[in-house]
Amino acid sequence: MHELLTPDQMSKADALTINGGIPGIELMRRAGEILFAATEKHFPKAQRILIVAGLGNNGGDGFVLANLLLKKHCKVSVSIIGDQSKISGDAKLAFDQMSKETELVRHADFNEYDLIVDAIFGAGLTRDIEGRHAEIIEAINAAKTPVLAVDLPSGVNGQSGVISGCAIKADVTATFFRFKPGHFLYPGRQLCGEIFLGQIGIKEDVLTEIAPRSFLNIPALWQDQYPFLTETGHKYSRGHTLAISGGLDKSGAARLMAKAALRIGAGLVTIACPFETLPAHAAHSDAIMLTQLDCAQDLERILGDERINAISVGPGLDPDNTTRDLVKLILKSRRSVVLDAGALTAFTQKPEELFDAIKTRSAPTILTPHDGEFARLFPDLASENDKLAKTISAAERADATIVLKGPDSVIASANGNASISNNAPPWLATAGSGDVLCGMIAGLLAQGMAEFEAACAGVWFHGEAGKVAGPGLISSDLEQALRKVIQNIYQNGFD
Repeated sequence: MHELLTPDQMSKADALTINGGIPGIELMRRAGEILFAATEKHFPKAQRILIVAGLGNNGGDGFVLANLLLKKHCKVSVSIIGDQSKISGDAKLAFDQMSKETELVRHADFNEYDLIVDAIFGAGLTRDIEGRHAEIIEAINAAKTPVLAVDLPSGVNGQSGVISGCAIKADVTATFFRFKPGHFLYPGRQLCGEIFLGQIGIKEDVLTEIAPRSFLNIPALWQDQYPFLTETGHKYSRGHTLAISGGLDKSGAARLMAKAALRIGAGLVTIACPFETLPAHAAHSDAIMLTQLDCAQDLERILGDERINAISVGPGLDPDNTTRDLVKLILKSRRSVVLDAGALTAFTQKPEELFDAIKTRSAPTILTPHDGEFARLFPDLASENDKLAKTISAAERADATIVLKGPDSVIASANGNASISNNAPPWLATAGSGDVLCGMIAGLLAQGMAEFEAACAGVWFHGEAGKVAGPGLISSDLEQALRKVIQNIYQNGFD
């Protein structure tokens, strides 16, 4: 249930189902039943209900709902936005079958109702809303009446979550068969409220033909690869992560990375640092090994240890020529690499140098930029509103897995697979939080998780640790919170 379908893919799922022998009007009836179930669950006391309907299938779903609500003895009003004579297809069948007890209203006072059902536009809307439709949406938002949205709040693009001029702010959104990217990408995610997913009789096998490439980042996506401890395992079988440290003034970033890699399960972790920072790391890193890194020869010596199989680099490093040269040397190795912060910004003037270096590799490479770092590496993509699409494009260009961080982090692989995360609490936005994430992902790579799955799992664990730590966290709290998350998994599984 973690596949995300674009509006076009959802339309194809409907078409395949209809071609398979289930009439479109039957799918519409089932959609109405899902809406009724959402109403019963979330608004059980609502008696005076207004359905604001458009001329398409969303409106048709609303017409079906009207009949079901009348059977519950609710007082139901329907306000059709647009020329009623233009209702066609299955929506027209649903309209013609609507009970005569339904009150049709032209100018409703939205504050007079217990519930408003937004059945105006569907998820595939691409034009900006204006005129009469915009006035109605603004009036609904200004009212104090709760709103149930059909499929997506009208005005929210199902592919990107972008607002098309204006959009309904819903308390609950009821959708069908599978979620859409727009349910989880901002700003649309803020407008959906709680999301209610229902099944309308579309068979799972349509997914084989549709072949979705985008997913919700939940454990079902990657848990088969999660490196659970085994009785015969030992520290050397769980990989060795190398965390590259900057100078003394920013040495804490490397410790955050290293502790996160160790806590998430890497068998061994070493911090490689300039000579001047050795005492600082030694004073704070009981379980982490240290080694000196001041020049290319030092790196060659360190990587002579074949047990080192994952490297996290960037946090605490200055974005200068020295860092750029260091990153290029690291990328020449056969180790899995996670690049963040200074390791990315060092290539601002010549991002192609980074991408070319990555393309010569066979080992996994993961980039974890925030919006600013992404804009410096991919300036032509930065202004695009579709976060999912631009992350996929960037991953293909860089030939790497990219984690575009944020409250709706998107993870995309070079082959076009992508996921959207929805478990990050707002208090994760604090200094050093990204350093912890970098270490988590490197630690999972060290244990043998595949590139895309390790990135997805790292982002998920990061969000869960943030929730456990709670409001007021600082980044050093995340490592102990991660311990509680992992303990819970061993006790209860991912469910």
